[in-house]
Amino acid sequence: MLAKVTGANQLTFLEDAGPVLGGIEYFDVTKENGCIILTPVHVSPADAVREKLAKLGITETDVADAITWARQAKGG
Repeated sequence: MLAKVTGANQLTFLEDAGPVLGGIEYFDVTKENGCIILTPVHVSPADAVREKLAKLGITETDVADAITWARQAKGG
């Protein structure tokens, strides 16, 4: 299967890759011995939010505190 890197730095498959990829949308990309390896990754929206919060240093306690504060501010 032939693929091309576009000007937008995206990898485009030049054939119908659907049957080969099986509907997978996200991949972990690694380089090993000069080869690019695509490993399927199943990402849920909640996982993406947790990852972003972790990168920002926001903990579950911070979120719970913010919710408590917001509920008090509304009077509820």
